[in-house]
Amino acid sequence: MELRQLEYFVAVAEERSFTRGAGRVRVAQPGVSAQIRKLERELGEPLLDRSGRTVRLTAVGEAVLPYARAALDAAAGARLAVDDHRGLVRGRVAVGMVVACGLPHMPDLLEQFHAAHPGVEIALSEANSDDLVDGLRAGRLDLALIGLAGERPDGIASVVIVDEPLVAAVPHGDPLAARTTIGLRSLARHALVSMPRGTGVRAALDHACAAAGTDATVAFEAGDPGVVAQLATRGLGVAVLPASVAHAHRGDLHAIAVSRPRLRSRMEIAWRAEGPAGPAARALIAHVEETAARDRTADERAA
Repeated sequence: MELRQLEYFVAVAEERSFTRGAGRVRVAQPGVSAQIRKLERELGEPLLDRSGRTVRLTAVGEAVLPYARAALDAAAGARLAVDDHRGLVRGRVAVGMVVACGLPHMPDLLEQFHAAHPGVEIALSEANSDDLVDGLRAGRLDLALIGLAGERPDGIASVVIVDEPLVAAVPHGDPLAARTTIGLRSLARHALVSMPRGTGVRAALDHACAAAGTDATVAFEAGDPGVVAQLATRGLGVAVLPASVAHAHRGDLHAIAVSRPRLRSRMEIAWRAEGPAGPAARALIAHVEETAARDRTADERAA
């Protein structure tokens, strides 16, 4: 019995297809089929039912599958333990990033980390901040760039990379463009353009409105802050945006500070507070913390 036979068996069983299973392990389908048949002959029982349109586990296959997975996990763990002992970092990290984030922080961090640890495979996905936090807690993600307002979620550790005010933004010809500040209650009486629930910007807006005892009418939502700015440019509502985004669109939009209370939103790189299990993820988090510490030192010296 060989590990590759178990790997092929698990892949085909989980994909319910020899074609998809072979694609997953990057081996030609005849080779995968031959190795699984060899495993079945060694065990003396068929593991897969090939009679239907999809591949199904036999009763014996159902019994063997968890042991096959455990054997593969144990082998992977042994390799990681040896690499950890040698000071080598290998493996895979799953990284999330809030949708349509234009900040360079995460790409820069991943570029630096990849240069230092080329043996680590990095999988990057996008989602809103609430889904990213859920992914961290469930172990689907090792690290995520999220937007937050208020307290940090339970069970999550993080470093702040951006903390900036949110502003209201209107076209230069709008009557509100004569103003430099606007109270939250006054702002809430206008049709707003904002990012959807689950994002840090929207959380900051909703939290502030709830604290002030007022409701905001969000007429248009967009997951990309650039699209929020474009909708406001076309007169479809007052945009609620990070100050840096409004500044980037200053040719089309006039930014108005929000007061009573002031709105702020943070971008943070986050991970599970209990820490990840794999050395690759631990190395990436250490890299994030070291980079954040260097940036804080540089800011303090500049001040």
